[in-house]
Amino acid sequence: MTEAAANSAQDSAPSFQIQRVYLKDMSLEQPNAPEILLVQAEPKLEVQVDIQANQLDENNFHVTLVGTVTTRIEEKVLFLVEAHQSGIFEMRHMPAEQLDPMLGIACPTILFPYLRSNIADMISRAGFQPIHLAEINFHSLYEQRLAQAAGTPASNDSGIILPN
Repeated sequence: MTEAAANSAQDSAPSFQIQRVYLKDMSLEQPNAPEILLVQAEPKLEVQVDIQANQLDENNFHVTLVGTVTTRIEEKVLFLVEAHQSGIFEMRHMPAEQLDPMLGIACPTILFPYLRSNIADMISRAGFQPIHLAEINFHSLYEQRLAQAAGTPASNDSGIILPN
């Protein structure tokens, strides 16, 4: 193979690069403080994670993981944390059939540790024990979404809800 042919093959080979990972938005609410802080009861935890993706230009994609942690005591919200962890990913010469799995599996897998760390830090700074989100199998979540799109009944409407 000539050097020109080798360079041409490299130029058209699929490539994936992280351009930037950043915390786009984060909020903490304690709507029933300070009274609820005196209630001695076991809090109930609900965690939701959703994926948003859009194309910025020919090669760049913006992916955001939205994580929401709601903790309740006796049906009143103790605290609610919402974080939008985002990344810009460059994908060149990616086959069309690989693009959706990259956006739904690979990119969220890269972003999740940042989301998890930021949520745990915010909860800790609010004066509570940090909550470390369980690992998420984004491949399984992607398969569930494909099944939903194909009309197969699925267990949840959007995103995922993790148990306590």
